[in-house]
Amino acid sequence: MADAVKAWLPWQDADSFLGGLPAGFDVEYFAGGDRPPSLETVEFYVPSYMGSSALAEIIQDMPALKVVQTQTAGFENFLPFLGEDVTLCNARGVHDASTAELAVALILASYRNLPRAVRDQERGHWPSSYAEMDDSLADRTVLILGYGSIGEALERRLAGFECEVLRVARRAREGVAPITELPSLLPKADVVVLLTPATAETRGLVDEKFLAGMKDGALLVNVARGVVVNTDALLSELTSGRIRAALDVTDPEPLPPGHPLWSAPNVLVNPHRGGASTAFEPRVARLVRAQLERYARGEPLINVVAGPAR
Repeated sequence: MADAVKAWLPWQDADSFLGGLPAGFDVEYFAGGDRPPSLETVEFYVPSYMGSSALAEIIQDMPALKVVQTQTAGFENFLPFLGEDVTLCNARGVHDASTAELAVALILASYRNLPRAVRDQERGHWPSSYAEMDDSLADRTVLILGYGSIGEALERRLAGFECEVLRVARRAREGVAPITELPSLLPKADVVVLLTPATAETRGLVDEKFLAGMKDGALLVNVARGVVVNTDALLSELTSGRIRAALDVTDPEPLPPGHPLWSAPNVLVNPHRGGASTAFEPRVARLVRAQLERYARGEPLINVVAGPAR
C-alpha cells in the first residue's frame, strides 16, 4: 500500500503489545471516550475488549472504514452499525483456552459444592459432616451445545475426567449431531454446556421446553451469551430444585442488585469472566498482528463473520 493505513488500536503502546507493528500503518490509540479527529480516515479498527456499546456504534460514523477486528468471539453488537463495505472479523480461537477452563471450573465448583465451602470459610465454620456426598464428574455425560473451536478446547480438557461427551452444532458433521437431534440427546446429559453465539435462532433457545427435556438433577452451564437462556424459565426450574445452573453470563447483564438470580437456589453466578484470563492477551496480540500483516500485504483476512471478504 502506497499510503499509510490509519488504524485505531486500543493499546497505548501497541508496538510493544503486538510485538512490533507491521509497516504501512499510521496507528492511533483509541479505547473509547472523546472521538479523535481522525474519525474520517480510520480504515482498520480494533475496539477495546468488553467496552461500552459506543465502541460499536461509532463505526457507522467512519466513512473510510474497511475492517473491524473484534477481541471477542461474539460480534452481534456490531452488526446493526456495519456498513455494506465493512468487513467484520471476530476473535475465534483467542478465547478457547480461557472459556474452556472456566466451563470446567464451573462444573467442578458446582459438583463439589465449592460455593458452600466459601460460605463456611467466611463464617469460620467447619461442618462435622454433610448429609450427602458431592457429585463427581467421572462417569457423567456432558453435552456441548454449539460445538466449535471452544467446544473442541473444552472436550480436550474434559478428556482426563472420565466422562462421556456429546457434541451438538447447528449442522451435522462427523462426530457432531445436528441441533435437530437435541431433544433426544438432552435427557442423556448430566451437564449441558452452552457455547452458542447470540443469533436470532439462539435467542431464548433454552426455554421451558428445553429445560423440561433435561434430566432431573442436571447442571446447565452457560458460557455463551445470557440471551440464549430464558431467565424466567430458568428461575422456575432452579426454584423447584429440579436442575442446577452455573452462569458466566445472564440476561439481563450486568445482573442488577436484587435480581432473583442472585438469591435463587442451585445456581452459581460468575460475572462474565469467560475470556478474562492471562491466556487472553498473548493470543489476541498474535491475532491482531497477523490480521494487520495480512491486510498490509493484501492477503485474505481470517475470521471474517460479516461483510465482504478481504
